[in-house]
Amino acid sequence: MQNLLVHFTHRQHPDQPLRPGVQRIVRHASGSVRLGNDAVGTLLLAQFCLDDRGLWLQVANGIRGIHVNGRPVRRMALLRAGDAVYADGVEMLIQGECEALSQAPARSDECVDDQRVLRGVGGQHHGRGFTLDRPRLIGRGAEADIVIDDPAFAEQHARLERHGERLLLRDLGAGESTRVNGVSVRHCWLLPGDQLVFDAQHRFVLEVPHDGRKRIVSEDEDDLLDLPSAHTAPVRPPQVSRWPWLLASAVLLAAIISSLLWFGAR
Repeated sequence: MQNLLVHFTHRQHPDQPLRPGVQRIVRHASGSVRLGNDAVGTLLLAQFCLDDRGLWLQVANGIRGIHVNGRPVRRMALLRAGDAVYADGVEMLIQGECEALSQAPARSDECVDDQRVLRGVGGQHHGRGFTLDRPRLIGRGAEADIVIDDPAFAEQHARLERHGERLLLRDLGAGESTRVNGVSVRHCWLLPGDQLVFDAQHRFVLEVPHDGRKRIVSEDEDDLLDLPSAHTAPVRPPQVSRWPWLLASAVLLAAIISSLLWFGAR
């Protein structure tokens, strides 16, 4: 479980760590929204629930106006690092870990068979996937591989490129308008599960497709798989003949029917 922080975008409050358990989002009598477990003089809006399964947002009964990444949430939502939670007009950013770089290595144009996919989860490319078997340019310009059709977006915003087994997000002059797991970065090494947000609204997640043909075998199952070789003839269980039992059942049934007809006629 990675370390997570709640960052108030407009710095109404200092960053607060999310610990295992429940942390309440409340509105104070003064109108300020913050994290707190005090019940006196506050209204419960929602709460963060962190456990081994992940981070959840639970909305209090009767509360409206709670959004995650701009989408309304009525009851519950599963959160990841980089998500933006809006509660009563206050934006709270879930910040996680990322490996940011102050200076990027030399540019790489390496092309390899990479199974990772950059999946759009918000913005113009929601639901689309982009393979990373070659460098990908992100920007507004026509030469971009991932085109963000927004007049305010840079023609060349960022570049994704392979460096051996690692994937680099390279800034191309966009400054700190890129976030990885909720943290403003310029250059950053990416890992599966990282969420990338460009200009606060174009969201992508780095995925590794699951091969359904492969099944993870436990140690107990692995012991059971230590069977004789395929050249060994399988041992068949002894077959029991069913004909005597069927014949005896037919004779008994005929006797019962004859008795009923004989005594019934009298």
